[in-house]
Amino acid sequence: MKIGATLRYTPLDHAARWFGRFLPKGLYARALIIIIAPVILLQSVVAYVFMERHYQLVTRRLSSAVTADIAALIDIYESYPQDKDASTLARIASERLQLDVDILRNTDLPPPGPKPFFDILDETLTDELRRQIDRPYWIDTVGRSSYVEVRIKLDRNNVMRVLARRSQAYASNSHIFLVWMGGSSFVLLGIAILFLRNQIRPILRLAEAAESLGKGREIDFRPRGAREVRQAGHAFLEMKRRIERNIEQRTTMLNGVSHDLRTILTRFKLSLVFLDQTPEVEDLKRDVDEMSRMLEGYLAFARGESGDAGEQAIPTDLRQLLEEVQSDAERQGHVTELDIVGDPIIIVRPDAFRRLLFNLVGNAARHGDRIEITANHETRWLILHVDDDGPGIPADKREEVFKPFVRLDEARNQDEGGSGLGLAIARDVARSHGGDIVLGESPLGGLRATVRLPA
Repeated sequence: MKIGATLRYTPLDHAARWFGRFLPKGLYARALIIIIAPVILLQSVVAYVFMERHYQLVTRRLSSAVTADIAALIDIYESYPQDKDASTLARIASERLQLDVDILRNTDLPPPGPKPFFDILDETLTDELRRQIDRPYWIDTVGRSSYVEVRIKLDRNNVMRVLARRSQAYASNSHIFLVWMGGSSFVLLGIAILFLRNQIRPILRLAEAAESLGKGREIDFRPRGAREVRQAGHAFLEMKRRIERNIEQRTTMLNGVSHDLRTILTRFKLSLVFLDQTPEVEDLKRDVDEMSRMLEGYLAFARGESGDAGEQAIPTDLRQLLEEVQSDAERQGHVTELDIVGDPIIIVRPDAFRRLLFNLVGNAARHGDRIEITANHETRWLILHVDDDGPGIPADKREEVFKPFVRLDEARNQDEGGSGLGLAIARDVARSHGGDIVLGESPLGGLRATVRLPA
C-alpha cells in the first residue's frame, strides 16, 4: 500500500463493523457462539428438510388414503340404493376403515369457514378431495383438535359427513422428532459449556497472574489447560524469571556503584573537615552535599520502585501514610487538609508508595502555601488528588515534566537545585502498581496531581 493512501471500506466492511458492535467481547461468550451458531444452523436445515420432505410427503400420502376411502364409501352408497338408512355403510366404514360416516338428509353444505394461517393438512386434504372426488365439499381441520370433518355433496338433498381421526390424515408424530432434536441440542450445548469453561479458566488464571506481576504482587501460577495455553504460561514464567534476574543484576550493580560513589564522597567530606573553614571550603561542602542528594535521586530513579526492587505488595493503611505526609507538610509551615473516603486499606508496596506520596506533596509544598489531599477508595480503584494553590503548569508542559531530568524554567519540577526526578519517580512507582499519574488544574488555582491505582 502506498504511503498516504486512504483506506476505503466496502459495504461488507461497514456491515461487519456494525455487527461486531453487538457481539460479546469475552472469549468465553464468543467461543459459545462459535459452537451454538453451527448447531442452530444445522438443526434448522435438518428441520426444514424434515418438514419439506418427510413431513409433507407422509401427510400427503395419509390424506390421499383417507380421500380414497371416502371415494370408495361414496361408490358403495351409490351402488346400493336399497341401504336407505346407510346402516351397512356406516358399519363398514367403522369396522374396516375406522371412519365415522353419517348421511345428512335434506341439508346443504355449511358456508366455508376461515382457512388456518399455516396448516399443511388443510391444503393437502383439499387438493386430494378435488383430485379424487371432484364433488362439492366442505372440510373442517381446526374445529376439533382430534378429528377432521369432511362433508361431500351427494345429490340435491343429501350430504355425506365423514369424521376421521387427525392421525389418519396427518403425520402427528413430528413432535417426537422436534423433542429429540431439541434435547440433543441441549445436551451438546451443555457438554460444550462445561468443556469451554475448563478451557477458559487457565487463560483467566494466566491473565490474573500477568496483572499481579504488573502490580508487583507475589504470584503462584502453574500452567494448565490446552497445549497452546500451557505454552503461553511457560513463556510467561520464563519472562518473569528474566525480569527478576534483570532486576537482581541491576540492583547488585547499583549497590556497587552506590557504595563506591558514597565512599569517594565520604573521603571528600573528611578532607574538607581538615581544611581551614574558609568561604571557599563552605562552598565545596555545599557542592558535596548537593552531589550526595543528586546521587540518591539518580539511584532511586535507576532502581525503580523507589529503590525497593524486591519489596512485595501487602495490605497497607492508607490513612497512616497520608497522616505522615500531612504532618511533614505542616512542619514545613503549609496548611494541609486531608480527606479519605472508603476503605483505608490498600494493597501496595509501602515504601515505594510512601516515596510517591512524599514526592507529590513535597512538589506541592515547594510551590504553594495550601495543600489539599483527598483519597477515594469506594471501588476497586484508589483515586488520590494532591491539590495546591501554586502557579501551576501550562497544559502543554504537563507531560513533559514527567520526563527524567526535565526542569522547566517556570516549572514545578526544579526541586530547588535537585535533579528533576521527583515526578518521574512518582509516575514510575504508580505505573509499577498498574496505575498512573496525570496532572491537571486544581480547584485551589494551582496544580492537581491525580493518582489512580488498582487497589
